[in-house]
Amino acid sequence: MSGPKINPSLLIASGLGSGFFPIAPGTAGSLAALPPGIALLLLPGWVLPMAILSITLLGLWAVTQEGRGHPGEWDPPWVVIDEWAGQWMAMLPLASPRPLGVLAAFALFRFFDIVKPGPVGWADRQPGAAGVMADDLIAGLLAAGVLWAVESRYPDLLVISHG
Repeated sequence: MSGPKINPSLLIASGLGSGFFPIAPGTAGSLAALPPGIALLLLPGWVLPMAILSITLLGLWAVTQEGRGHPGEWDPPWVVIDEWAGQWMAMLPLASPRPLGVLAAFALFRFFDIVKPGPVGWADRQPGAAGVMADDLIAGLLAAGVLWAVESRYPDLLVISHG
């Protein structure tokens, strides 16, 4: 007797299963993305951008695979690979994984992902895997922009500068 078949696209789309958390799966997915995101911050500066690109491409593939045969259901609550990509995007300005910076990146990303202002809301309404991934990547960019703006006004608050 063999065990259940592991479905790689389901595993990736669900953020290694974090999207199956019964309460607030998007927030659970974002929280689950923090430990690997923190680990990526400890590596050379080029690694996090490459990881964002890689997880985005994997996410596009996985969401496409999981969305086949389910028209109109591209973004069920358990699909959180987009939250992983967006959360890592929000962490991009951090020079090191200091608690206040990580907390700010998390809170700002969740704010923009939930409220969906302007381009985030527009991207969220786009069909298919690209729309699923794009709104969270844009929310992550907005969060990163706020972190950079805070750093320019209060340089020692978050210690996010790479210089």
